[in-house]
Amino acid sequence: MFNQLETLSDEQSEKLYTIRRYIKNLESVCIAYSGGVDSALVASLAFEQLGSKAVAITGISPALAHNLREEARSQAKWIGVKHLEIKTSELDQSSYSKNPKDRCFACKKELHRHTTYLSKKLNYKIVLDGVNLDDLKDYRPGIQASKQAGVISPLAKFKFSKQDIRDVSRALGFPWWDKPAQPCLSSRFPYGHEITSERLKMVEKAEEYLKEGGLSEVRVRCQGSTARIEIPQDELKHFFYKYNISDLVHYFSSLGFNCTSLDLEGLISGKLNR
Repeated sequence: MFNQLETLSDEQSEKLYTIRRYIKNLESVCIAYSGGVDSALVASLAFEQLGSKAVAITGISPALAHNLREEARSQAKWIGVKHLEIKTSELDQSSYSKNPKDRCFACKKELHRHTTYLSKKLNYKIVLDGVNLDDLKDYRPGIQASKQAGVISPLAKFKFSKQDIRDVSRALGFPWWDKPAQPCLSSRFPYGHEITSERLKMVEKAEEYLKEGGLSEVRVRCQGSTARIEIPQDELKHFFYKYNISDLVHYFSSLGFNCTSLDLEGLISGKLNR
């Protein structure tokens, strides 16, 4: 069992006790595991309670940035949970690549086509994911696809907010407890703008360039051939000191962007849903 290193509120302690007891009674589980703080907590508790009867599964596609794939691997190794990677093919489906408003439904449908197949093949009883209470308040069409596939969301079931998840992860000593939210690369494209592996690679390389300069959180929104950079608002005044603008524009141009801009509103998760 992971030792608790910091104090939690009575409510959070009760939630942690309840979810541990719930997972222990599941017999065996597959976890849809992205490496984010949410699914990492579910994978950790599943391994803690079930050991080899828990397996984490990560869907691999061009929409998953390479650094996030590596982080998911290293975190799974740290936890000790068995970790499998599966190749998903959502880009081959127009219901995804055409980028309609319910794109995430097609993504989760494709992911859980694989997770449910593997769970049956490997004789794991249930598929879990990292959906939390706050996710239910946002526009998340993928949640419906997960429900249709029979996936269970224990964090949402026991009313874990995003803050609860970070607090519990920190209390249990998980070094990634404060890891920024990092949605898939397809979230950088406005609905209706086609998604291709080439365009995803452009965005990935642009964000890598900015992170190498010291930014921990960044989004490069891609609208046609225009790149719009979003960074936390408190980083805006430092941006021009950290980067040589001519070099940045030249690099973005080499990737295929004809225009590069900085969003003065700052980084706001889910902004394109507005």
